[in-house]
Parts: sequence; C-alpha cells; structure tokens
Amino acid sequence: MSISTNTFLADSAAPIVVLSAKKHFEQLPTKEAKLYAHYLSKASHWGTRAVLRSVSPESEDIYELILGIHAQLNFPESNEAYEVILSKHFPENQNAVTYYLEYASQFLSNLGNYKSFGDKKFIPKLKIEELDTLVEKVGGEEITKLYSKVREAIFDTGVGLLGWPENGHVSAYYPDSPSITKEQVEVVNSALADKGIMPENTRVFKKNENEFIVYVASALTSNTTDYYPETIEAKGLKILFKFGDHSKEFKEIVSNLKQAQKYVANETQHKLIGYYIESFETGSMNAHKNSQIEWVKDLKPQVESNIGFIETYRDPSGVRGEWEGLVAMVNQDRTAKFSDLVNNATNLIKFLPWDKLYEKDVFTPPDFTSLEVLTFAGSGVPAGINIPNYDDVRLNVGFKNVSLGNVLSANPKKPKREEVITFINESLQDKFRKWRDDAFEVQVGLHELLGHGTGKLLQETSSGKFNFDKDSHPEIKSYYKSTETWGSLFGNTAGSYEECRAELVALFLILKKPAEVLNIFGITDENDQKDVQFIATLLMARAGLLGLEFWDPKSTKWGQPHMQARFGIFKTLYNAGVASLKFTDDGKYDDLEIVIDESKLSTAAVDALGEFLHNLHIFKTTANVTEGVAYYNDITNVTQEFHRFRDVVLNKKLPRKQLIQANTLITDDSSVEVKEYEESEVGFIQSFADRKV
Repeated sequence: MSISTNTFLADSAAPIVVLSAKKHFEQLPTKEAKLYAHYLSKASHWGTRAVLRSVSPESEDIYELILGIHAQLNFPESNEAYEVILSKHFPENQNAVTYYLEYASQFLSNLGNYKSFGDKKFIPKLKIEELDTLVEKVGGEEITKLYSKVREAIFDTGVGLLGWPENGHVSAYYPDSPSITKEQVEVVNSALADKGIMPENTRVFKKNENEFIVYVASALTSNTTDYYPETIEAKGLKILFKFGDHSKEFKEIVSNLKQAQKYVANETQHKLIGYYIESFETGSMNAHKNSQIEWVKDLKPQVESNIGFIETYRDPSGVRGEWEGLVAMVNQDRTAKFSDLVNNATNLIKFLPWDKLYEKDVFTPPDFTSLEVLTFAGSGVPAGINIPNYDDVRLNVGFKNVSLGNVLSANPKKPKREEVITFINESLQDKFRKWRDDAFEVQVGLHELLGHGTGKLLQETSSGKFNFDKDSHPEIKSYYKSTETWGSLFGNTAGSYEECRAELVALFLILKKPAEVLNIFGITDENDQKDVQFIATLLMARAGLLGLEFWDPKSTKWGQPHMQARFGIFKTLYNAGVASLKFTDDGKYDDLEIVIDESKLSTAAVDALGEFLHNLHIFKTTANVTEGVAYYNDITNVTQEFHRFRDVVLNKKLPRKQLIQANTLITDDSSVEVKEYEESEVGFIQSFADRKV
C-alpha cells in the first residue's frame, strides 16, 4: 500500500464517548416537555439521509450496508459479541473485525465517507479481500447487492476531497453532474439570488450545457408556493425546479413535527413549529426564515431546538446548507455564567478595534444558554452555535448563542490510550490539562457572543437609501446592495473568514482585557488569569499547527474552515514573535514543540491580533470582497516554512472523538425513556440501528 493511501485510512482507537443528557432530560418538569423533545429528536434524525446524499454518491449505500450487516448478525450490542461472531471468519488477520468496526463507527460519526472536519475521504484499514469475505459470510441477497454497488468506491482514493468536480474533487450537492463547473454554478446561484430564492435547501443537477435543474428539499413533489417560479433564464442557461428531494424522509420530518406541535410550551413555539412544517413540506426558505424569527423570540425554553439546512461549509460554492437538527435541555448553572457575559457584552464591545460606524447601532442581547445535547443530527457536533445565519434576522430581530456543555466536557469513561498532548513540552502538560477546558469555555463563549454577534454590514437597503451616513463617509467606496448578503458576496471564503474573525475577537479580548473577561467566568485570581491567557494562546497556536492536516498541498485547498482560520491566527502570532517552533531534528521534526513568549501576550500579541481583526472586520462590513479575500488568503497561505511540518503533524495526529447520541422511546404508558449505549463501535452502530431512519 502506498504512503499516499495510508493517509486515507480510518482512525484506530478513536475515543468513543456517550453524549449523555439523560439526567437533564429526566429533570424536565412535565411529560409534555419530554414528548416535545422526543418528537423533535425523531424529526431531526429523519434528515440523516439528506446529509448522506450531500456528501458522496456512495454514502447512502454504505450506510445501508453497515446497518444491513448489523441486522444480519441479529443486532449484537457489544464489540465482544461481534468478535465472537466474526473473528472465526478471519483466521489470518484477527484485526480485521476491529478494522471493520472502526470504519463503520467513523462513517456513522461523520454521516458519510468523508470527514466532516476536513472533508477528506477515509477508507477501511482492512483489505478489500477481507471485506469481501465478511460480506460473503454475513450473506443475504440485499447485502451482496449493496456491496457490489459500493465495493470499489469504499476503497477508491482517487477522489480524496470534497470540492469542485472540475478540480478533481467530489460534491453530492451537484449529483450526477461531473462536468458541472464553478462558473455554471455561480450563474445558477446569482439567478436564484436575483429572484430572492435562498439556496440552502437545494442541490443542482446539470442536465446539459444549457439546462440545469434545482432540486428542492420538500415533502411535496410539486410546487405549492409562489416562492419559486417555473423557470429562470440567465446568461444563456435555463434553470428549472424539481420538488421532493428527500421527499420520503421529509414526510416523516413533517409528521413528527406535527406531533411535537401538540406539546409546545407557548404560542411562540407553536408558530415556530408551524413554520418548520410549512418549510419542510413545501420547500419555502421564506418559511424557514420565519421559523428563525420565532426561534429567536422563544427565550429560555426548557427544550431548545433548531432544525434545517443551516451551515454552508461543505458546499464548494458556500451557499448550500447541510441538514442539522439540535434538541437539547438547558444547564441552568452554566447558563447563569453566560448570562453574566451577555450583561457585560456592551462594555466589552467597546474594546474591539473598530469605530462605531462598523458596529450595530444597538447591540441586542441574545439568549445565551448552555445546553446538554440530546440530539444533534448531522455530520458532526459543534461545541457552540451562533444562529440564525440570516443576516437581516440577526440585525433586525436578534440571534441566540448556544454553548453545548456536554460536548465541551465529553470524555470517554475508559480511554483506549493514555493521552499525550502533542507538540507541547512535557513541563507544560499538567498546566495544559488543568486549564484547557476553562480556556476553551471562555473562547467559545466570546467567539459565539461577540465574534459572530458583532459588526454591521453597511448596506444600500433600497434605492438611494443606506443604513449608514454615506455622505459623511466618502472614504467608504463599497457596500452591500439590497439583494446582496455576506454569504452571496464572499462565497466559499465566507465561512472560514467569519470563523477567523470570531476566533480573533475571543482571543483578542482574553489577552487585552483579562480581568473584565475572566472574572465573568469565575476565574478571579490574577495568577490563574495569567495561566488561562497563556493556555488560551497555546491552544490556538497548537490548533493552527494541527490545522496543516486539513490543508492539501496538491490543490493548496483548505478542507476545514475553522482550521484554516486557526492557522491564520497561529501564523500571525508566529510572525509577531509571540509563538515560535522549537526542534533539533531538522529532518523529521519529531521533537517539534510550540513555544509561547508569555511576556508578549499583552503587547505584541494584542497588537498583531488587533490589526488582523480590524482588517478582516472592515473588509467584511464594507463588502470589500476583492481586497478582503486576497488579504485572508495571503495570511492563511501555507508557505514552505510551514509546509515542511505537515508530515510530522500527520504522523502524530490523534483521532477525533466520536459521540454516541441517545435515543428516546415512548413506553406503553406513553411516557418517554432515554436509551444510552455502550461506549464502543458497536454501541455506535446500535444507536443508529434503533433509529430506523
């Protein structure tokens, strides 16, 4: 097997953690609240196949294959049971069963055969002949048929990244359209935007050079709303619409939402669910935007939920969303801490490095809660969320910040290996472990609240009318037109650019105003504050170095927006002399370590990060796409100075956590139970088997 193929192998000994929310679910005060959460969870998980279908052509069939093999084995619920059943089929390689299970759990964790964090393909460690044997021994006509469809695709590394097909990558947002080009997609995107059609719930099929079909996710298979025209003509292209993408699943989503609506806690939730139903039934994104307006108004609910095509990171054009479904319960203790942060937000904004012109006229305090996740249907579970992503809703109505507490604190009960924190001197390991959770919690809180929550997009709201005093600011040469949005202008750069801006806001404030920030989080001792500042900076620098894994030297493409952002921040700290890299082995760099100059955190670091943040912010708020994208790409460009460390980063990389989510079940007496699973690969598979979606 070649070295290049080795980089695609599935993770071994990945930490598998039960994302436990059982205690908080059982603390819900009413049976109605539990039923509300149950049906929202069911609705969320019914979007699983929409995620699979947006990743790769083979992902849904691999999903069926994994669950089909599990069913044929009569649903063993532990790794030991699998090994007893299967190991006799692999006398020459007893690791084959383990390798299969590791591939299966990683696939389900990512909902596809490309990493949700990095967009890079992964393949099983077992040989193709060994998987052949497994399928043969398991037997069954349906299993054999499924395997024959995906056998080659499972192991093929010829298309190793998600992205534009014309660049040799793959994107199932453009199904069965290998010849579709970036230019053609951008024409389609512009044509939709000109008609006021939001593209998050669409995929695009190229019928021929002049005709394109926009697939709309909806339960109904015909158009029942005036939101969509029959056709659009644009630059010689004819664009048609086809409804009912994921129709079977969306009918189930709608059905479960109608059940959830029976158990809402208030009228706002009733409206919210009603708009969800309308959007997922008809495909109207206007209805979804209305749902988000109601969602922002639903303050401090016992059960929090947000569902839809939310983030657009994985679409190479940066506008089509991936299905997500969040259902969670409030952690009251942590939420009190975040409420203090919200109350201090207006004061903290004053320290950010830009003039009032580029900031919202009035900061509308969001509902900022810490949640214990019951369900996060999608390709990966984040640590925090700031939504909705509709710019006008954020500006005119507001937004919510959500910190996912049990994600932040998720650790396996029985780790498979001793934790060694790479690229950090042994003398810092204990300090790093002591403060990393606190530093990360502060970083996430500031990132979501003031990172994503600040800034005003200067815009011509209607012909000749602006949301800023244009005449008094002749220096502002660019601004958003009435039909333009941040995402539509900055395209596939927007996601990473905005994540970088948010990360910068957080670290900048931690370093510039430690007392004002850290006191809010209960870190009041001056020495402790210095430790948190140091570890927060080290965390970011290390994340930036580790980000080299997600940069592809062949295409010079970043596969993960957060890691591109963090690398840019690390590079800025490096260029400012705050961070440096120490090594004696200048061949393999096996002893590579990150060194942070603590004496420069309040001076050079603040100055360098402040300049970076200021420039990103001004380019964004003034719609200066040309200079903004060029500036960002230059800072996040991987030069040979850093490229040389990529191999050691890959060699020392540790697998990401895989989070097993619980299921809820209605019992004979109509109460709701939570079922959690063994922390193992088989526990992961069983959790999906029980969902039956």
